[in-house]
Amino acid sequence: MKPMGSFLWQDLTIEHAKDIKKFYESVVGWEFSEQSMGNYVDYNVQDADDNIIAGICHAKGVNKNIPPQWLLYVKVENVEQSAKSCVNLGGKIIEGPRKMGKNNFAVIQDPAGAIIAIIEDH
Repeated sequence: MKPMGSFLWQDLTIEHAKDIKKFYESVVGWEFSEQSMGNYVDYNVQDADDNIIAGICHAKGVNKNIPPQWLLYVKVENVEQSAKSCVNLGGKIIEGPRKMGKNNFAVIQDPAGAIIAIIEDH
């Protein structure tokens, strides 16, 4: 298990995920598998050993407010507490806190304007 403060995940959430998937297939040679989201699919980015290393997601439904950028997810002990600290220290909550799979996460913006996600990994 990775220690607190480690990067656990990265993804890109955008309006036309299928088109951007094709871009990354051509430009960097990534391969993808589909991830069912009910009535549409998102995409898992796979490395040469078929390990899932990232995601490319549609900005739909619960993900419609996530900014269109490569987003890094950092492991924290408690998302709710970290989100409160973010606001108390001059940051903003962009999305969440809410569940992603079995873990809570939130997208936050620091006082300088940079955006990152925080996530529990229990």
